[in-house]
Amino acid sequence: MGAMRLAFIKCHGSGNDFPLIDARALDLPDADWAGVARALADRAGPVGGDGLLLLTAGDDAGHDFGMRMFNSDGSEAETCLNGLRCVARLGFELLGVDAARVRLKTSSAEVARAEPLAPGVVTICETAGPASTRTGAVGLRIAAETVIDAAIPGLPSTRAFTAVAMPNPHLVAFVDAVDEAELTALGDWCEAGPGLIPARANVSFVELRGQDLFVRTYERGVGLTDSCGSAMASAVYAAGRTGRVPFGTTMKVFNKGGLVMGSSDAAGMVTILGNATFLYDASIEVDPALATAEPPLVHARREDEAAAWAAAIPA
Repeated sequence: MGAMRLAFIKCHGSGNDFPLIDARALDLPDADWAGVARALADRAGPVGGDGLLLLTAGDDAGHDFGMRMFNSDGSEAETCLNGLRCVARLGFELLGVDAARVRLKTSSAEVARAEPLAPGVVTICETAGPASTRTGAVGLRIAAETVIDAAIPGLPSTRAFTAVAMPNPHLVAFVDAVDEAELTALGDWCEAGPGLIPARANVSFVELRGQDLFVRTYERGVGLTDSCGSAMASAVYAAGRTGRVPFGTTMKVFNKGGLVMGSSDAAGMVTILGNATFLYDASIEVDPALATAEPPLVHARREDEAAAWAAAIPA
């Protein structure tokens, strides 16, 4: 397949930014979508992002629409909760609904419009789960059935981690202060697909600030990122599972990209309330086979939304 022109929306959820494509009528093989992701999510390329989001068609199993997310390296993630809010918003606008059940790669999620977090900030509520702490679900090849606030044998770190599948794999450590060099070194080790966790994992260091959280994440297939929605959700659940914050508590969850509101319950269901900000509408010429793209043609900028989000987040 040669070059093609694709329409997209540049969007972000809590600073996690993506090109978003309405792919309901597009029939591309996975290899081509992987090439599109590498072209459009390349930070050195004409668009840049933490990955590629696709809005896909609904099905007969009760899903109003679906979401796929390809990382910037072309691998497909099980979910992306910051991205899900953006996909949900587009689905709501195209279908004329305010709530939906969304098909993810290996699970489902419930999404609905919510009261704005701040003036002018489009806000979506999403509920996903149940989170699992089974090491098999996380992809850890160790004898223990769960890892909850404990060192992981074979991991090059003595820190205590909680392993969470959301359903994508996360290793969450609560720390007094985030050491980005340490986090990056550990993330690089996991990214190499070692025997301990061959499918790799997202790694997060989390600071507990009262009953609020600050999350810094090395994202699988991306690297050190300013924001990762499923990491924020995993941190919320881990805070409850380890007894640091009672289940049912609504907390602010901060990252370098912004913030969301989050809560979880003992059954592993996690609810996140956050922004779904559209930055601009554009089209672009992409060659999936070569994973290359020409500069985009921007049709409309949504400067009011960008300004509303900038005013809403802490300085």
